Amino acid sequence: MRDRGEFHLALFKKVVGGQGDMYSVRTDKLMDRECEICESDLSNLKSALPPADRPCSPKVTIADLFAGCGGLSLGMQRAAHHLDYSLDVRLAVDSDQVATDVYRESFKNAKIECKPIQEIFDGDSGDPPTRTESALRSEVGQLDILLGGPPCQGHSNLNNHSRRDDPRNGLYLYMARAAEVLRPSAIIIENVPTVTRDVRESVKRTVDRLEEAGYTSEQAVIDLWKLGVPQRRRRHVTVAALDDGIDMRTIVEELKKPICKHLPRSVGWAIDDLKDEARIRLFDSPSQPQEHTRIRIDWLFDNNEFDLPNEHRPECHQTEHSYTAMYGRMSWNAPAQTVTTGFNSMGQGRYIHPCRRRVITPHEAARLQMLPDCMDFSKATARKHLSKLIGNAVPPALTFELGKRLIPYLKDIPTSSDGCHKSKE
Repeated sequence: MRDRGEFHLALFKKVVGGQGDMYSVRTDKLMDRECEICESDLSNLKSALPPADRPCSPKVTIADLFAGCGGLSLGMQRAAHHLDYSLDVRLAVDSDQVATDVYRESFKNAKIECKPIQEIFDGDSGDPPTRTESALRSEVGQLDILLGGPPCQGHSNLNNHSRRDDPRNGLYLYMARAAEVLRPSAIIIENVPTVTRDVRESVKRTVDRLEEAGYTSEQAVIDLWKLGVPQRRRRHVTVAALDDGIDMRTIVEELKKPICKHLPRSVGWAIDDLKDEARIRLFDSPSQPQEHTRIRIDWLFDNNEFDLPNEHRPECHQTEHSYTAMYGRMSWNAPAQTVTTGFNSMGQGRYIHPCRRRVITPHEAARLQMLPDCMDFSKATARKHLSKLIGNAVPPALTFELGKRLIPYLKDIPTSSDGCHKSKE
């Protein structure tokens, strides 16, 4: 008999290509049973209240580079709270002003720098810290975990202009320089799976530099649906630590196992309650389609279809292709495709709502990214800002699961008799 992980992987592969009647039945049966993990994740996702401050709790100190709206930090915050710690953001860096404004709403006490990373870490790898870097190190102090999600567009298969050979790919190397300067106990770097194919060998060079600085590391590609994210999204992670007693291989390998038996989660699991949300805020309003787009959306619903045939696509998209999801309608009972910055547009992917004649809203896209309702996006006053922040975000589930496994090593948290770390979440 196959183990649970193999069974659900086979189930997932069988249904994600179609629209999943079998998946729907299977999900209904499984979700009838109580599941503390699903209940906790959904409660966190729909919570309108931010996590309560814990001023008297011991702290997990972090720095978050290329922080965006804070997906990596949010996951680590939840992991810290899970283990009765609080999160202390000693440094968050992003060059996008709107991103740092939104980040600040979630982490009001964080030290936030809205600057290019090159101005924060201005020294060369292997060299002693510069004056700027030394001052920063003194200000940041002792650091438990360094997080970073360097820009991934240069590595993406969707980038047909400079794929694998994009100047932005070199930003990955700044994670190694930051480690040399700040000396965190542990490091987490995430990116798209194709990051390892970069002609500049950014990942290999970064890992080599980390090893020279005294770190040991592990790498893996993680299917985020196994961590409860209701979309088909895969990420490459590099985890490193100064303490060679940390079992990083086990930590990384555990991320490859489904967190519960109810996976993969569906679009409906995440956004069912939002389908008729009042369109008072930009955050809850879908983009308005042009007439030809509206006709295509109507065709899908009128014909009860989820894929738009070639003859109904624009002429430029009627050639031989494998992009069946483009112009497509989501299935209520299956995971979403990878949410990108193009979720506002029918022509960017499968972003038509399952049962409403429109594309998904920014709020729905955020839910699919597992960004909780307590996040305040009010500083993002244009649709393009919301698209960029949400589409580029890292689902917090990644660092939540990593943090739960990594923090106990860093803080020497005792385990119970069954080997699980104690917590009160």
